[in-house]
Amino acid sequence: MGCFECCIKCLGGVPYASLVATILCFSGVALFCGCGHVALTGTLTMLENHFSRVTSDHATLALVIQIFQYIIYGIASFFFVYAIILLAEGFYTTSAIKKELQSDFKTTVCGRCITAFFMFLTYILFLAFLAIFGFTAIPVFLFFNMWTTCAAMRSPDANITSPDSICVDVRQYGIIPYNATPGKACGATLGEICNTSEFYLSYHLYIVALAGAGATVIALIHYLMILAANWAYLKSAVSTHEYQDIKTKDDQDLEAEARSKEGQNSSSYS
Repeated sequence: MGCFECCIKCLGGVPYASLVATILCFSGVALFCGCGHVALTGTLTMLENHFSRVTSDHATLALVIQIFQYIIYGIASFFFVYAIILLAEGFYTTSAIKKELQSDFKTTVCGRCITAFFMFLTYILFLAFLAIFGFTAIPVFLFFNMWTTCAAMRSPDANITSPDSICVDVRQYGIIPYNATPGKACGATLGEICNTSEFYLSYHLYIVALAGAGATVIALIHYLMILAANWAYLKSAVSTHEYQDIKTKDDQDLEAEARSKEGQNSSSYS
């Protein structure tokens, strides 16, 4: 076998659908975890500097952000391992299909059960990440409101007689207690906050994190379709081979019976 034929044979065993889903999953999780971690840190810094200058007022929020950051570490580690496992499962199924084409199909009930288990687990992860996707949209919405408010104040078409009457109060969102000071920013102070690097960077990082969560949801949907197709194919292939085995056995029995009758006929003529 030449080098070209060997390369073609190797490429034929690659599960391209699982490979695309794995790359999309890696990219989405990396964007979500990396950007989300930095955005949470920037959000806490912005709140400490502009909305809650007393440490005790945002101590609970700081603890929650720290917990979320640890959860992000766990999500990144888990999905790295899980995507590799699903890719390996794709290689297993592709190999089983090739063996079937070579009449050497040897899948087991355990293999089909593993595929079904991964399909169930991926569905649960899909629902969980769909909830994460919705949760990530909340800070994007809050930052977008601040961004549009600042843009409206800076607009030359805006006819604002009292800029200090335009405020953003983060206490109404339940992020910090209502007795936190100052708790809100108005007028020129709000405009300065929108120009800070913490706000600008956190806002855009939350958008990228939202896009990463969406990419991960799409990757999990892709995995679900792949696993469902693999499970159905393996099940139908087993049924086909069982039918072929029964048919082969029946043909052998009929052939043996025909030979027996031929032997009896030849004996009676002799």
